[in-house]
Amino acid sequence: MTPQKINYKALKEEPVKTTPENVKEANQNLFCAKWNLPQAAKHCGMSTKEMKLTFFEYLKYHPIELNF
Repeated sequence: MTPQKINYKALKEEPVKTTPENVKEANQNLFCAKWNLPQAAKHCGMSTKEMKLTFFEYLKYHPIELNF
């Protein structure tokens, strides 16, 4: 029996650079409930706490519009 080899380079993820475009996309997807908070934070390269604070700021300046 041969032991399986693990490719550690394939397991390591490259760090994501936080850009305004990434943050905007993440906030829009959080607002529409397409993504959850950890998924949006990973997309932006932020911690969950940083993403939460950013999303609260987004909600402050983008009020909910209800059209009945």
